[in-house]
Amino acid sequence: MALNNYKKLSRAFFAAALLTISGISLAEAQEIDLLLKGGHVIDPKNNINGIMDVGVTAGKVFKVAANIPVNTARRTVDVTGLYVTPGIIDMHTHVFEGNEPGSYIADGHTSVNPDAFSFRSGVTTMVDAGSSGWRNFRKFKEQTIDRSQTRVLALLNIVGTGMYGRFEEQDVTDMNPEMTANMIKRLYPKILVGIKAAHYWGGFTQVDKAVEAGKLAEVPVMVDFGEHNPPNPIKSLFLEHLRPGDIFTHTYSYGPTARETVVDEDGKVKPFIFDAKKRGIIFDVGHGGGAFSWRQAVPAVKQDFKPDVISTDLHAESMNGGMKDMANVMSKFLNIGMTLQEVIQRSTVSPANVIKRPELGNLSVGAEADIAVFSLQKGNFGFLDVRRTRVNGTQKLQAELTLRAGRVVWDLNGIGSPVYDPASKTN
Repeated sequence: MALNNYKKLSRAFFAAALLTISGISLAEAQEIDLLLKGGHVIDPKNNINGIMDVGVTAGKVFKVAANIPVNTARRTVDVTGLYVTPGIIDMHTHVFEGNEPGSYIADGHTSVNPDAFSFRSGVTTMVDAGSSGWRNFRKFKEQTIDRSQTRVLALLNIVGTGMYGRFEEQDVTDMNPEMTANMIKRLYPKILVGIKAAHYWGGFTQVDKAVEAGKLAEVPVMVDFGEHNPPNPIKSLFLEHLRPGDIFTHTYSYGPTARETVVDEDGKVKPFIFDAKKRGIIFDVGHGGGAFSWRQAVPAVKQDFKPDVISTDLHAESMNGGMKDMANVMSKFLNIGMTLQEVIQRSTVSPANVIKRPELGNLSVGAEADIAVFSLQKGNFGFLDVRRTRVNGTQKLQAELTLRAGRVVWDLNGIGSPVYDPASKTN
Protein backbone atom coordinates (compact mmCIF):
# COMPACT_ATOMS: atom_id res chain seq x y z
CA MET A 1 0.00 0.00 0.00
CA ALA A 2 2.79 2.40 0.94
CA LEU A 3 4.64 1.57 -2.30
CA ASN A 4 1.51 2.26 -4.38
CA ASN A 5 1.03 5.63 -2.68
CA TYR A 6 4.68 6.45 -3.31
CA LYS A 7 4.25 5.65 -7.03
CA LYS A 8 1.15 7.83 -7.26
CA LEU A 9 2.92 10.74 -5.59
CA SER A 10 5.93 10.28 -7.87
CA ARG A 11 3.75 10.36 -10.97
CA ALA A 12 1.99 13.49 -9.73
CA PHE A 13 5.30 15.16 -8.95
CA PHE A 14 6.66 14.23 -12.39
CA ALA A 15 3.56 15.63 -14.14
CA ALA A 16 3.80 18.85 -12.15
CA ALA A 17 7.50 19.10 -13.01
CA LEU A 18 6.76 18.72 -16.74
CA LEU A 19 4.12 21.44 -16.56
CA THR A 20 6.50 23.71 -14.69
CA ILE A 21 9.26 23.14 -17.26
CA SER A 22 6.83 24.05 -20.07
CA GLY A 23 5.93 27.25 -18.24
CA ILE A 24 2.50 26.11 -17.05
CA SER A 25 1.59 25.77 -13.40
CA LEU A 26 -0.44 22.81 -12.23
CA ALA A 27 -3.04 25.26 -10.89
CA GLU A 28 -3.34 26.88 -14.32
CA ALA A 29 -3.71 23.48 -15.96
CA GLN A 30 -6.71 22.84 -13.77
CA GLU A 31 -8.31 26.25 -13.96
CA ILE A 32 -9.24 26.77 -17.65
CA ASP A 33 -12.80 25.53 -18.11
CA LEU A 34 -13.19 26.47 -21.78
CA LEU A 35 -10.52 27.35 -24.32
CA LEU A 36 -11.39 29.12 -27.58
CA LYS A 37 -8.51 28.03 -29.76
CA GLY A 38 -7.00 29.64 -32.86
CA GLY A 39 -9.45 32.47 -33.52
CA HIS A 40 -8.73 36.02 -34.65
CA VAL A 41 -9.37 38.06 -31.51
CA ILE A 42 -10.57 41.66 -31.88
CA ASP A 43 -10.67 43.45 -28.54
CA PRO A 44 -10.43 47.20 -29.22
CA LYS A 45 -10.19 48.19 -25.56
CA ASN A 46 -7.02 46.13 -25.12
CA ASN A 47 -5.64 46.85 -28.61
CA ILE A 48 -5.79 43.18 -29.59
CA ASN A 49 -6.27 42.38 -33.26
CA GLY A 50 -4.71 39.07 -34.20
CA ILE A 51 -4.64 35.30 -33.76
CA MET A 52 -5.02 34.53 -30.06
CA ASP A 53 -6.54 31.95 -27.76
CA VAL A 54 -9.04 32.87 -25.05
CA GLY A 55 -9.29 30.88 -21.83
CA VAL A 56 -12.39 31.07 -19.64
CA THR A 57 -12.80 29.85 -16.09
CA ALA A 58 -15.56 30.27 -13.52
CA GLY A 59 -17.43 32.53 -15.91
CA LYS A 60 -14.55 35.00 -16.24
CA VAL A 61 -11.87 35.66 -18.82
CA PHE A 62 -8.83 33.79 -17.49
CA LYS A 63 -6.24 34.39 -20.16
CA VAL A 64 -5.86 35.87 -23.66
CA ALA A 65 -2.62 34.79 -25.31
CA ALA A 66 -1.09 33.05 -28.29
CA ASN A 67 -0.77 29.26 -28.23
CA ILE A 68 -2.37 28.37 -24.91
CA PRO A 69 -1.77 24.59 -24.60
CA VAL A 70 -4.91 22.50 -24.97
CA ASN A 71 -3.87 20.31 -22.04
CA THR A 72 -4.46 23.29 -19.75
CA ALA A 73 -8.20 23.25 -20.50
CA ARG A 74 -11.00 20.89 -19.62
CA ARG A 75 -12.76 21.73 -22.88
CA THR A 76 -11.43 23.18 -26.13
CA VAL A 77 -13.38 24.70 -29.02
CA ASP A 78 -11.56 25.13 -32.31
CA VAL A 79 -12.45 28.59 -33.67
CA THR A 80 -9.79 28.71 -36.36
CA GLY A 81 -10.85 31.01 -39.19
CA LEU A 82 -13.41 32.79 -37.00
CA TYR A 83 -13.40 36.15 -35.23
CA VAL A 84 -13.58 36.26 -31.44
CA THR A 85 -14.86 39.50 -29.90
CA PRO A 86 -16.24 40.76 -26.62
CA GLY A 87 -19.97 40.14 -26.28
CA ILE A 88 -21.83 42.67 -28.38
CA ILE A 89 -23.70 45.51 -26.65
CA ASP A 90 -26.88 46.67 -28.39
CA MET A 91 -27.41 50.09 -26.84
CA HIS A 92 -30.85 50.81 -28.34
CA THR A 93 -33.59 48.17 -27.96
CA HIS A 94 -37.19 47.91 -26.76
CA VAL A 95 -37.72 44.79 -24.66
CA PHE A 96 -40.45 45.77 -22.16
CA GLU A 97 -42.69 43.08 -23.66
CA GLY A 98 -46.16 42.71 -22.20
CA ASN A 99 -49.93 42.76 -22.65
CA GLU A 100 -51.03 46.14 -21.36
CA PRO A 101 -54.19 47.00 -23.34
CA GLY A 102 -53.66 50.05 -25.53
CA SER A 103 -49.94 50.33 -24.88
CA TYR A 104 -47.47 50.83 -27.72
CA ILE A 105 -44.04 49.90 -26.30
CA ALA A 106 -44.29 50.09 -22.49
CA ASP A 107 -45.48 46.62 -21.44
CA GLY A 108 -46.83 46.22 -24.96
CA HIS A 109 -46.64 43.95 -28.01
CA THR A 110 -44.27 46.23 -29.92
CA SER A 111 -41.51 45.39 -27.43
CA VAL A 112 -39.89 41.96 -27.80
CA ASN A 113 -38.36 39.27 -25.61
CA PRO A 114 -34.61 39.99 -25.24
CA ASP A 115 -33.41 36.37 -25.22
CA ALA A 116 -35.20 35.72 -28.51
CA PHE A 117 -32.99 38.20 -30.35
CA SER A 118 -29.74 38.62 -28.44
CA PHE A 119 -27.46 35.58 -28.45
CA ARG A 120 -28.18 34.54 -32.04
CA SER A 121 -26.52 37.77 -33.21
CA GLY A 122 -23.65 37.79 -30.70
CA VAL A 123 -25.36 40.22 -28.32
CA THR A 124 -24.88 39.62 -24.61
CA THR A 125 -26.02 43.02 -23.29
CA MET A 126 -29.09 44.99 -24.35
CA VAL A 127 -29.99 48.50 -23.26
CA ASP A 128 -33.69 49.23 -23.35
CA ALA A 129 -34.05 52.77 -24.67
CA GLY A 130 -36.76 54.40 -22.60
CA SER A 131 -39.62 51.93 -22.88
CA SER A 132 -40.39 52.51 -19.19
CA GLY A 133 -40.50 55.58 -16.96
CA TRP A 134 -40.21 55.84 -13.21
CA ARG A 135 -43.87 54.85 -12.76
CA ASN A 136 -43.61 51.45 -14.46
CA PHE A 137 -39.92 50.53 -14.35
CA ARG A 138 -40.41 48.14 -11.42
CA LYS A 139 -42.83 46.10 -13.52
CA PHE A 140 -40.34 46.03 -16.39
CA LYS A 141 -37.64 44.82 -14.00
CA GLU A 142 -39.77 42.04 -12.52
CA GLN A 143 -41.34 41.01 -15.80
CA THR A 144 -38.33 41.06 -18.12
CA ILE A 145 -34.98 42.09 -16.66
CA ASP A 146 -34.98 39.65 -13.75
CA ARG A 147 -36.08 36.75 -15.99
CA SER A 148 -33.66 37.23 -18.89
CA GLN A 149 -30.40 35.42 -19.54
CA THR A 150 -29.36 38.45 -21.56
CA ARG A 151 -27.97 41.27 -19.45
CA VAL A 152 -30.64 43.97 -19.75
CA LEU A 153 -29.85 47.54 -18.72
CA ALA A 154 -32.15 50.48 -19.34
CA LEU A 155 -32.54 54.15 -20.08
CA LEU A 156 -35.42 55.58 -18.05
CA ASN A 157 -37.89 57.67 -20.01
CA ILE A 158 -38.34 61.24 -18.79
CA VAL A 159 -42.09 60.62 -19.14
CA GLY A 160 -43.27 58.74 -16.04
CA THR A 161 -45.37 56.22 -17.99
CA GLY A 162 -42.62 55.63 -20.56
CA MET A 163 -43.57 54.84 -24.14
CA TYR A 164 -47.19 54.01 -23.50
CA GLY A 165 -48.35 56.01 -26.50
CA ARG A 166 -47.69 59.16 -28.49
CA PHE A 167 -50.26 61.26 -26.61
CA GLU A 168 -48.91 60.26 -23.20
CA GLU A 169 -45.40 61.20 -24.36
CA GLN A 170 -46.53 64.82 -24.79
CA ASP A 171 -47.60 65.18 -21.14
CA VAL A 172 -45.20 67.78 -19.73
CA THR A 173 -46.73 67.36 -16.26
CA ASP A 174 -45.48 63.74 -16.26
CA MET A 175 -41.90 64.76 -17.08
CA ASN A 176 -40.46 64.78 -13.57
CA PRO A 177 -36.66 65.18 -13.37
CA GLU A 178 -36.53 64.61 -9.60
CA MET A 179 -38.48 61.35 -9.57
CA THR A 180 -36.61 60.12 -12.65
CA ALA A 181 -33.23 60.89 -11.07
CA ASN A 182 -34.23 59.35 -7.74
CA MET A 183 -35.26 56.10 -9.42
CA ILE A 184 -31.85 55.93 -11.10
CA LYS A 185 -29.52 57.13 -8.37
CA ARG A 186 -31.22 55.91 -5.23
CA LEU A 187 -32.89 52.66 -6.30
CA TYR A 188 -31.39 51.04 -9.41
CA PRO A 189 -28.01 52.58 -10.27
CA LYS A 190 -26.64 49.24 -11.50
CA ILE A 191 -29.42 48.78 -14.05
CA LEU A 192 -30.49 52.28 -15.09
CA VAL A 193 -27.72 53.80 -17.19
CA GLY A 194 -29.32 56.91 -18.68
CA ILE A 195 -32.44 58.87 -19.63
CA LYS A 196 -34.48 58.94 -22.83
CA ALA A 197 -36.40 61.78 -24.47
CA ALA A 198 -38.46 60.82 -27.52
CA HIS A 199 -41.44 61.44 -29.79
CA TYR A 200 -42.14 64.96 -28.52
CA TRP A 201 -44.13 67.23 -30.82
CA GLY A 202 -43.17 70.54 -29.22
CA GLY A 203 -39.91 72.46 -28.83
CA PHE A 204 -37.03 71.69 -26.45
CA THR A 205 -39.08 71.26 -23.25
CA GLN A 206 -38.79 67.48 -23.13
CA VAL A 207 -35.07 67.53 -23.92
CA ASP A 208 -34.39 70.14 -21.26
CA LYS A 209 -36.33 68.16 -18.66
CA ALA A 210 -34.35 65.05 -19.55
CA VAL A 211 -31.03 66.90 -19.33
CA GLU A 212 -32.06 68.28 -15.93
CA ALA A 213 -32.69 64.72 -14.76
CA GLY A 214 -29.40 63.63 -16.32
CA LYS A 215 -27.52 66.22 -14.31
CA LEU A 216 -29.20 65.13 -11.08
CA ALA A 217 -28.56 61.43 -11.72
CA GLU A 218 -25.15 61.93 -13.37
CA VAL A 219 -26.06 59.83 -16.40
CA PRO A 220 -26.24 60.54 -20.16
CA VAL A 221 -29.40 61.46 -22.05
CA MET A 222 -30.44 59.85 -25.34
CA VAL A 223 -32.65 61.96 -27.63
CA ASP A 224 -34.94 60.82 -30.42
CA PHE A 225 -35.53 64.23 -31.98
CA GLY A 226 -38.16 63.48 -34.61
CA GLU A 227 -41.85 64.20 -35.13
CA HIS A 228 -41.52 68.01 -35.03
CA ASN A 229 -43.30 69.84 -37.85
CA PRO A 230 -41.53 71.98 -38.87
CA PRO A 231 -38.35 70.21 -37.67
CA ASN A 232 -36.50 71.63 -34.69
CA PRO A 233 -32.90 72.69 -35.40
CA ILE A 234 -30.41 69.98 -34.50
CA LYS A 235 -27.57 72.53 -34.43
CA SER A 236 -29.22 74.13 -31.42
CA LEU A 237 -29.83 70.69 -29.89
CA PHE A 238 -26.17 69.71 -30.21
CA LEU A 239 -24.48 72.98 -29.29
CA GLU A 240 -26.90 74.54 -26.80
CA HIS A 241 -29.12 71.93 -25.11
CA LEU A 242 -27.21 68.65 -24.87
CA ARG A 243 -24.05 68.06 -22.84
CA PRO A 244 -20.87 66.27 -23.91
CA GLY A 245 -21.62 62.57 -23.52
CA ASP A 246 -25.31 62.91 -24.38
CA ILE A 247 -26.59 60.80 -27.27
CA PHE A 248 -28.34 61.63 -30.52
CA THR A 249 -30.06 58.51 -31.88
CA HIS A 250 -31.43 57.73 -35.35
CA THR A 251 -28.40 59.54 -36.77
CA TYR A 252 -28.95 58.38 -40.37
CA SER A 253 -32.70 58.86 -40.49
CA TYR A 254 -34.28 60.59 -43.46
CA GLY A 255 -37.60 62.30 -42.83
CA PRO A 256 -37.03 65.94 -43.73
CA THR A 257 -40.55 67.16 -42.97
CA ALA A 258 -40.35 65.96 -39.34
CA ARG A 259 -36.65 65.56 -38.56
CA GLU A 260 -33.63 67.57 -39.69
CA THR A 261 -31.02 65.39 -41.36
CA VAL A 262 -27.25 65.30 -40.79
CA VAL A 263 -26.55 65.15 -44.54
CA ASP A 264 -27.99 67.94 -46.70
CA GLU A 265 -29.85 67.50 -50.00
CA ASP A 266 -26.56 67.86 -51.91
CA GLY A 267 -25.11 64.85 -50.09
CA LYS A 268 -22.80 66.87 -47.82
CA VAL A 269 -22.48 66.39 -44.07
CA LYS A 270 -23.45 69.66 -42.44
CA PRO A 271 -20.32 71.35 -40.98
CA PHE A 272 -21.78 71.82 -37.49
CA ILE A 273 -22.15 68.01 -37.21
CA PHE A 274 -18.37 67.71 -36.96
CA ASP A 275 -18.37 70.55 -34.39
CA ALA A 276 -20.94 68.62 -32.34
CA LYS A 277 -18.81 65.48 -32.51
CA LYS A 278 -15.77 67.40 -31.31
CA ARG A 279 -17.88 68.79 -28.47
CA GLY A 280 -18.59 65.22 -27.33
CA ILE A 281 -22.10 64.56 -28.64
CA ILE A 282 -22.50 60.80 -29.18
CA PHE A 283 -24.04 59.69 -32.48
CA ASP A 284 -25.99 56.41 -32.27
CA VAL A 285 -27.33 54.46 -35.27
CA GLY A 286 -30.68 53.35 -33.77
CA HIS A 287 -31.67 51.67 -37.05
CA GLY A 288 -35.27 50.79 -36.22
CA GLY A 289 -38.13 50.31 -38.62
CA GLY A 290 -38.11 53.87 -39.93
CA ALA A 291 -34.84 55.53 -38.98
CA PHE A 292 -32.03 54.38 -41.28
CA SER A 293 -31.55 55.59 -44.83
CA TRP A 294 -28.76 54.80 -47.28
CA ARG A 295 -29.01 58.36 -48.64
CA GLN A 296 -27.77 59.52 -45.23
CA ALA A 297 -25.45 56.71 -44.13
CA VAL A 298 -23.47 56.15 -47.34
CA PRO A 299 -22.36 59.76 -47.97
CA ALA A 300 -21.81 60.32 -44.24
CA VAL A 301 -19.39 57.40 -43.90
CA LYS A 302 -17.61 58.40 -47.11
CA GLN A 303 -17.04 61.85 -45.58
CA ASP A 304 -15.70 60.21 -42.39
CA PHE A 305 -18.78 60.94 -40.31
CA LYS A 306 -19.04 57.49 -38.74
CA PRO A 307 -21.32 56.50 -35.88
CA ASP A 308 -19.98 56.38 -32.33
CA VAL A 309 -22.32 53.49 -31.52
CA ILE A 310 -23.97 50.87 -33.73
CA SER A 311 -27.39 49.76 -32.47
CA THR A 312 -30.60 48.23 -33.76
CA ASP A 313 -33.62 49.97 -32.18
CA LEU A 314 -34.99 46.44 -31.96
CA HIS A 315 -38.77 46.10 -31.71
CA ALA A 316 -41.58 44.18 -33.40
CA GLU A 317 -41.83 46.71 -36.23
CA SER A 318 -38.12 46.64 -37.11
CA MET A 319 -37.06 43.01 -36.69
CA ASN A 320 -38.51 41.72 -39.98
CA GLY A 321 -37.71 44.76 -42.10
CA GLY A 322 -34.38 46.18 -43.20
CA MET A 323 -32.93 45.99 -39.68
CA LYS A 324 -33.24 42.21 -38.98
CA ASP A 325 -30.66 41.92 -36.15
CA MET A 326 -27.46 43.38 -34.73
CA ALA A 327 -25.12 41.28 -36.87
CA ASN A 328 -26.94 42.50 -39.98
CA VAL A 329 -26.69 46.16 -38.93
CA MET A 330 -22.98 45.73 -38.18
CA SER A 331 -22.53 44.13 -41.60
CA LYS A 332 -24.10 47.14 -43.30
CA PHE A 333 -21.37 49.44 -42.02
CA LEU A 334 -18.75 46.87 -42.95
CA ASN A 335 -19.96 47.09 -46.55
CA ILE A 336 -20.11 50.88 -46.83
CA GLY A 337 -16.56 51.65 -45.79
CA MET A 338 -15.88 50.87 -42.14
CA THR A 339 -13.26 48.32 -41.11
CA LEU A 340 -14.11 45.25 -39.05
CA GLN A 341 -12.07 46.71 -36.17
CA GLU A 342 -14.14 49.92 -36.32
CA VAL A 343 -17.42 48.02 -36.42
CA ILE A 344 -16.50 45.86 -33.42
CA GLN A 345 -15.25 48.88 -31.48
CA ARG A 346 -18.59 50.67 -31.98
CA SER A 347 -20.49 47.59 -30.88
CA THR A 348 -18.49 46.77 -27.73
CA VAL A 349 -16.21 49.17 -25.87
CA SER A 350 -17.74 52.35 -27.29
CA PRO A 351 -21.29 51.73 -26.00
CA ALA A 352 -19.83 50.42 -22.72
CA ASN A 353 -18.06 53.75 -22.23
CA VAL A 354 -21.10 55.78 -23.26
CA ILE A 355 -23.29 54.12 -20.60
CA LYS A 356 -20.43 54.28 -18.06
CA ARG A 357 -20.04 50.52 -17.74
CA PRO A 358 -16.30 50.11 -18.47
CA GLU A 359 -16.33 46.54 -17.15
CA LEU A 360 -18.33 45.52 -20.24
CA GLY A 361 -17.34 45.25 -23.89
CA ASN A 362 -13.84 43.84 -23.43
CA LEU A 363 -11.86 40.65 -22.89
CA SER A 364 -9.69 41.88 -20.04
CA VAL A 365 -8.52 39.20 -17.61
CA GLY A 366 -11.09 38.97 -14.83
CA ALA A 367 -13.93 40.42 -16.93
CA GLU A 368 -17.16 38.47 -17.13
CA ALA A 369 -16.76 36.10 -20.06
CA ASP A 370 -19.32 37.58 -22.44
CA ILE A 371 -17.88 36.53 -25.79
CA ALA A 372 -19.08 36.43 -29.40
CA VAL A 373 -17.56 34.30 -32.16
CA PHE A 374 -18.35 35.38 -35.73
CA SER A 375 -17.73 33.99 -39.16
CA LEU A 376 -17.22 36.58 -41.89
CA GLN A 377 -19.12 35.22 -44.85
CA LYS A 378 -17.88 36.14 -48.33
CA GLY A 379 -20.26 36.30 -51.27
CA ASN A 380 -23.02 38.42 -52.76
CA PHE A 381 -25.41 39.89 -50.19
CA GLY A 382 -28.12 42.51 -50.23
CA PHE A 383 -28.78 44.94 -47.38
CA LEU A 384 -31.96 47.00 -47.03
CA ASP A 385 -32.65 50.36 -45.45
CA VAL A 386 -36.04 51.26 -43.97
CA ARG A 387 -37.36 52.24 -47.41
CA ARG A 388 -36.37 48.79 -48.67
CA THR A 389 -33.69 50.18 -51.00
CA ARG A 390 -30.85 47.72 -51.44
CA VAL A 391 -27.10 48.14 -51.17
CA ASN A 392 -25.11 45.18 -52.46
CA GLY A 393 -22.27 43.85 -50.32
CA THR A 394 -19.62 41.17 -50.38
CA GLN A 395 -19.26 40.29 -46.68
CA LYS A 396 -21.59 39.46 -43.84
CA LEU A 397 -21.09 38.72 -40.15
CA GLN A 398 -22.76 35.63 -38.74
CA ALA A 399 -22.73 34.70 -35.05
CA GLU A 400 -21.42 31.15 -34.70
CA LEU A 401 -21.00 30.95 -30.92
CA THR A 402 -22.03 33.19 -28.03
CA LEU A 403 -20.94 32.90 -24.41
CA ARG A 404 -22.74 34.69 -21.59
CA ALA A 405 -20.77 34.67 -18.34
CA GLY A 406 -18.70 31.77 -19.67
CA ARG A 407 -21.65 29.59 -20.63
CA VAL A 408 -22.42 28.70 -24.25
CA VAL A 409 -25.86 30.17 -24.99
CA TRP A 410 -25.77 30.06 -28.81
CA ASP A 411 -24.01 27.52 -31.02
CA LEU A 412 -25.18 27.84 -34.62
CA ASN A 413 -23.31 24.90 -36.11
CA GLY A 414 -22.46 22.90 -33.01
CA ILE A 415 -18.76 23.81 -32.96
CA GLY A 416 -18.83 23.84 -29.17
CA SER A 417 -20.19 20.31 -28.87
CA PRO A 418 -18.81 16.80 -29.51
CA VAL A 419 -19.64 15.04 -32.78
CA TYR A 420 -22.35 12.40 -32.53
CA ASP A 421 -20.88 8.90 -32.39
CA PRO A 422 -23.46 6.12 -32.94
CA ALA A 423 -21.13 3.63 -31.25
CA SER A 424 -20.89 5.70 -28.10
CA LYS A 425 -23.14 4.92 -25.12
CA THR A 426 -22.97 8.54 -23.92
CA ASN A 427 -24.27 10.33 -27.07
